[in-house]
Amino acid sequence: MLVTSMRDVTFGYGDTPVVEQVSLDIHAGEFVGITGPNGAAKTTMIKLMLGLLKPWTGSVQLGQALKGKSAVGYVPQQVASFNSGFPSKVIELVRSGCYAKLGLFRRFTPEMDRLVETSLKQVGMWEYRDRRIGDLSGGQKQRICLARAFAQEPDVLVLDEPATGMDKESRMGLYELLRHNVTGHGRTVIMVTHSLEETGPFLDRLITLERKEQEGWQCLITNSCSAHFGPEA
Repeated sequence: MLVTSMRDVTFGYGDTPVVEQVSLDIHAGEFVGITGPNGAAKTTMIKLMLGLLKPWTGSVQLGQALKGKSAVGYVPQQVASFNSGFPSKVIELVRSGCYAKLGLFRRFTPEMDRLVETSLKQVGMWEYRDRRIGDLSGGQKQRICLARAFAQEPDVLVLDEPATGMDKESRMGLYELLRHNVTGHGRTVIMVTHSLEETGPFLDRLITLERKEQEGWQCLITNSCSAHFGPEA
């Protein structure tokens, strides 16, 4: 099942294109990484894939997996920017991931409470559930935002450098958890990453944004067998 399809997409800011003639498909049940140097428009690529930005030229087709009410769980960059005065508790933020599923009377069900608990335990943050978000470290804030995304039970998880601020053990645990979400639950995971040595074994495909000398940005796709080939038709 198709999640998103881009055909000959060009997009930029001002008069400068940052993505040029990109064509690619992402299918349901894939763990896809996006990488490239700083300034390589990785976040822009995500927004184009999700239909949040309209390309200058070319087309983006969204599959059914992106059209549901809580179909996408998104964790952006720099979620650790919650300042020390942020008043909400950890459990309140994670519970907000369930709001789209609340019924007419906006009441939490026991199943939702269990889902919130499971989501926090998956990222090792259940014991911090009553702590204020502003009192947590950057890596801990990153984890609770991941827990909120898991609590949405989305078809597609979109994560922009989700391991920022985590130690190596926590990062490897996260990648294993994401791999399980793909293999065990049939979810699609699209993740911006710089840690290719760590993430490579878990990914199905890697999208690399590269800029050739005297040329624009090119989108290269690598499959899980590391067979390198050019832009998809």
